[in-house]
Amino acid sequence: MSLLPTPITLTDLQSAYAEGMSVSDVLHDVFARIAAVADPGIFLHLADPSALEGEIAALGAYDPARPLWGVPFVVKDNIDVAGMPTTAACPAWTYTPDRDAFAVARLRAAGAIPIGKANLDQFATGLVGTRTPWPVPRNALDPNIVPGGSSSGSAVAVGHGFVPFALGTDTAGSGRVPAALNGIVGLKPTLGMISASGVVPACRTLDTISIFARNVLDAYAILQAMAGYDATDPYSRKIPAPTLRPAPPAIRVGVPDATSREFFGDALQAAAFARDLDSLRDRGAHIVEMDFTPFYDVANMLYDGAWVAERHSVIQDLLSAQPDAIHPVTRAIICKAEGLSATDAFRGIYRLAELRRACEPLISAVDMLAVPTIPTFYSCGDLMADPVTPNSNLGTYTNFVNLLDLCALAIPTPARDDGRPGSLTLIGPAGQDAALAAVALALDGLTIAAEGVPEDQIAIAVCGAHMSGLPLNHQLTELGGRFLKATSTAPCYSFHALAGGPPVRPGLVRRQTGGASIALELWSLPKTALGHLICQIPAPLGLGSIELEDGSRATGFLCEAAGTLGATEITSAGGWRQYLSDGVAAQ
Repeated sequence: MSLLPTPITLTDLQSAYAEGMSVSDVLHDVFARIAAVADPGIFLHLADPSALEGEIAALGAYDPARPLWGVPFVVKDNIDVAGMPTTAACPAWTYTPDRDAFAVARLRAAGAIPIGKANLDQFATGLVGTRTPWPVPRNALDPNIVPGGSSSGSAVAVGHGFVPFALGTDTAGSGRVPAALNGIVGLKPTLGMISASGVVPACRTLDTISIFARNVLDAYAILQAMAGYDATDPYSRKIPAPTLRPAPPAIRVGVPDATSREFFGDALQAAAFARDLDSLRDRGAHIVEMDFTPFYDVANMLYDGAWVAERHSVIQDLLSAQPDAIHPVTRAIICKAEGLSATDAFRGIYRLAELRRACEPLISAVDMLAVPTIPTFYSCGDLMADPVTPNSNLGTYTNFVNLLDLCALAIPTPARDDGRPGSLTLIGPAGQDAALAAVALALDGLTIAAEGVPEDQIAIAVCGAHMSGLPLNHQLTELGGRFLKATSTAPCYSFHALAGGPPVRPGLVRRQTGGASIALELWSLPKTALGHLICQIPAPLGLGSIELEDGSRATGFLCEAAGTLGATEITSAGGWRQYLSDGVAAQ
């Protein structure tokens, strides 16, 4: 009988340890779950429980200050764990590292315990999970469906609920596609946010460690534990994983328009995506349909362009010495690089720059993108008949993300009408990982409590076009602004629709007597960015001190009294968003 709920989450473990359960009992339960499933394809190395006793003893007494104290996790077998073999799913590649990958070391420092190395598409080349010389992991929900790759074993382990989280890697979707196929969360961080030191690369310039978990809060907590600058990794970047804050009440979400949506004839998948977009609308999102062709053009470059040569550079010596050691499908894909030249590489770089420029206005027009994580499902039989086309199709909505330096979060949604798992992926600019997580939590009906403003930031009250989902909100987000909460002024202000535009703007004026409460939003902004914001504020607007409904004050947008000449008083509307909804178009 299991000692813990199935599946296990971080909250479950923290509660169990606080109530006195031992780490040994937890690990005994975990290994019993693994034995009960009896899938020989999940793990390429599984620790002997007795070998973990020293690690358990080193943890000492339960320490709630260590966020991952006693938490078991699984690691994709292209990421180093000291004392465990690394194979990248190629026996001829096997070595046993004497030190952890940077990310694994950070997890251990937080108290987590790696229990095994998981199967994968060889050298992380594939999205199906079937390109391995060992048994293929069985999908955790339906053994007839491919498990997804390349992080197949990691996703399946979390899908079964063995552990609260597992590490994968993601170059083309390997941390998102398996999540969708196994009904779990797949977090693909901003490139460089988690160091890739100690990872066997696929495409070094595009790789990132990814996270599989049962819920978004767990996935983000793991990201916070691993994120950090690594001076030994030339691709590491100083991008923090800040505390989660509430999602803004209104966001603009870009989605493929009707002509550029691709489901390869899968009507149920199309219906599930339409349903998920309705959920976003219900949460206050404004859906912006756009032609996704530029994104698909970027996606096509990953395996048909110079980036195949990155994969070739990793295993070139092995290919020369032991070509038969490479899985035949993997070998056929990677050896395409042998027909490419340095000239082709530069042509690819130039073409990508052109396509990035084409994608920029689409990305900047919205707060984030939303796509189906996968366009359709494939069976293991489909892959036996055609090992390439299904793999390419599964990357339709994932392959472009890393090439464009975007972050992404795949989240489970309600099952389709046939019972297969639903999944939606939110995609944002580099560094917007927390914003994606906040929206995903809101879709689940979870509210994050607003916290205080850090010392290096200032709270800014906005009441017009800078509010979430409106035309000038980007001036805040591009400067690092983050939503705090929706609130109102004290009842001593008048509100006016100013002349001019676009965009149309309101003016907030404090009155000596009378007035009303006006709806506004509080955002935090780095103090170093305040000057940049001031330079973008036109007369008669400026920044001043605004009294809020609770009696506190915040810096915010105010209007000179003289600026209301020729304006229309709209105080009775109670706020700019309300005024716009009454029939005035936001330009």
